[in-house]
Parts: sequence; structure tokens; C-alpha cells
Amino acid sequence: MSKQKKDIGQEILKEINQDDLQSEHHKKPFLGKAAIPLLAILTGLIIGGLMIAITSQSVYTAFGQSIGKGFATAFSEVGTAYKALFNGAIGDPARMINALKLGDAKEIRQAFNPFLESLVQATPYIFAGLAVALGFRSGLFNIGVEGQLFIGAACATYVGYAVTGLPAWIHMPLAFLAGALGGALWGFVPGFLKAKTGGHEVINTIMMNWIAFRLTEWLLSGPMTRPGSGGMPLSPIIQKTAEIPQFFPSPIRFHLGFFIALAGAYFIWWLLFKTTWGLNLRTVGTNPRAARYAGLSTTKSIILAMSLSGALAGMAGAVQVLAVNRSMALGLSSGYGFDSIALALIGNNHPVGVVLASILFGTLRNGATRMMVVSSIPIDIVDVVQAIILMFVAAPAIIRSIYRLRKPKQEEQQVFLSGWGGQS
Repeated sequence: MSKQKKDIGQEILKEINQDDLQSEHHKKPFLGKAAIPLLAILTGLIIGGLMIAITSQSVYTAFGQSIGKGFATAFSEVGTAYKALFNGAIGDPARMINALKLGDAKEIRQAFNPFLESLVQATPYIFAGLAVALGFRSGLFNIGVEGQLFIGAACATYVGYAVTGLPAWIHMPLAFLAGALGGALWGFVPGFLKAKTGGHEVINTIMMNWIAFRLTEWLLSGPMTRPGSGGMPLSPIIQKTAEIPQFFPSPIRFHLGFFIALAGAYFIWWLLFKTTWGLNLRTVGTNPRAARYAGLSTTKSIILAMSLSGALAGMAGAVQVLAVNRSMALGLSSGYGFDSIALALIGNNHPVGVVLASILFGTLRNGATRMMVVSSIPIDIVDVVQAIILMFVAAPAIIRSIYRLRKPKQEEQQVFLSGWGGQS
């Protein structure tokens, strides 16, 4: 009977593999795949513009004078806000062109610094988004990225300041690896509980988040407290040999970590779509029963997927400490772990999509500060725009209805949560 089940499973596995091969030969054009996310971004910006106009007192004052002046003021307010957002995220195009004409290296760096800073903001997003996307591809919902990020940051910080006497080419990779291993351990625990006891990863990762928050708070207030910090939860500064190098002098913070993140995205793409392990992970995520019938170990796949996901999250914390902050504080993360869920969904759980979505979120975050300063628009409006974009990406039928798009003949269905509320 078991041999018959295995034969059936092998046939199903062949069909899944054949479907992958066929999809490689019949790929949709890039613009076709990106239509929904791009239109979702456009719609989010439009609605965000409406909210800017509605919440502006000067618009109401102008409407009190005349309707025409009211609309003119509304367009002016929205235009000023989005111009400030763009200049803060990408840079002033006039200044960039002028700097290139002058050929002054310092002026060029300063002109392009907003865009470089956006890439700095995007770097932890890439690692965190990959962590969630890998889990989704494996049929797991890793909602514990924030906690894994904190543990990874704590491990990287400790190795960064406590280990001495090492050259930079050893110390920096060692600290970064410590962050990855810390996150992997924090992902291994819920993965092991899921595989061995059936405990759902969502509940377990949420609980692991709280353990991580309280543990790092205790560490930064006790064993890892910086001497002379006055009781503030702040770690010692890492050594120069542990720092991820920056490419330009201060205040430009663009660093090597961005390219490490891109390399990580390439590795995850290669793992998922070019290796047997990746096929096994995707098979378990798509159809666990077929995987078991085919003789695949769902236990190993679940543990491996959650551990790798945790390692990527730990890298997000490590890169932030080693490249940007140079020490760890409780305010290390501005919600990277939770934003990563949105990144994975917007990027369709594909490494390339995650990278692009991360750069989008990085630019929005970076530009929001300048928008608030220039036009007095609350920085929270960017969070609203991000939420709207996510909502429309998660509900593509709304976008198709608004823009009169045809529904594809075959909708690709990704299994995000195998076993939710039942047995997988």
C-alpha cells in the first residue's frame, strides 16, 4: 500500500515539476505580471493625494472664497507634497543634472544622496521581505520576522563589540554570520514545533516575538548595557573591524550591505527555482500530501524553511547594526518585520518582486520626512498610502474593476497557509 502511495505521489510530483517547466516556457510579460502592483501604487498615490487635500486647512479656506480657487489650492498642496516626497526619496533632478555638468565629485554625491539613502532604508526590507516570501513559498506564515530581526541584531552586536583582535575580513563576516545564526535559531523553534507537534507557526512565532522583545530589553538594560549610558537600554559601540564598510564619507550612509542583500535575493531565487531542495520546499508548500506520498520529508522541509527564513530576518537586524547604527537600541526597527509581510505580498513572493517592493517602501520612508518638513504633511500619510497599496494588491479584483482589466484565464494560486485551522 505504501509503495502504491509513493508511486502516486511521484506522479503528482512529476506533474508539479512539469507545470513549473511549462510556466518557464510560457511566462507572462513583465508588464503583465506587474500591472496589478503598478496600478495599486498609482491608486494608492491618488487616494493619498485626496487625503492630503481633505486634511489641509488652506484648501477649505480657498473653497470658502471660490470653487476654482479651492481646486487650484488642492492641486497645489498635493503637488507640493509629492514633489517633496520625490525630492526626498530620489533627489532634486535639477540639482542632479547640474552636479553632473559641473563634474564635482562631492556635489554629485550630495545630489544623489537621497536616492542612496533610500537604498539604505530598503536594505533591511529586502532581507525581511525575503524571509516572509520564503515562508509563504513553503506554505508557512512566518509572522515572527520582527523578533528574529531583534535576536539577529543582538547576536551581531555582541560579536561586534565583545570579540577583539580579529582583522576586519574575519570580524565583519563573523558578526554578520552570528546575526544570521541567531535569527535561524529563533525560526528553528517554531519550525520544529510545527513539524513535530503540529503547533501552528503563526501562534508560535507571535509568542517568540514577545520573548525576543523582552529578552533584548533585558540584555540591553543589563549584560549588554553600554558603560556610562545612565541606565539607557543601549549596547556598546561595535568595533571598527566589525563594521560593514560604507562607500562614501559621512553623512552618506550607502554601504556594502545593499549588495549583500541583492546577493541574498539571488541566492533565494536560485534555491527556490533551480535546486531540488527548492522544488521540495515549494512542493511541500503547495501540496503537503503529494509531498508525503512522493517520499519527501515534510518535517525536514518545514524546519529548513523556517530556519532559513529566520536566518534572513536575522541578517536584516545584523545589517542595520553593523552598517548603519553601529550599536543596538530598543528602537532598532521601525516595523521592518511586520512591513515585510506587505513586501512579500506586493512582490508576489518572488525574490525580484520583493527587491522592487523593498526599494519602493524604502523610497517612501525616506521621502516622507522631507514631505513633512516642506509641506507640513503628517508622516503618517505614507503609512496610509502603503496600507492602501497593500489592500489593492491583496484584492486585485478591485483594481481590475476600477481600470476595466480582463481577468486572466488561469489565476495563479499560491498556497500561503497550509493547514490553517486543520490538518495539512
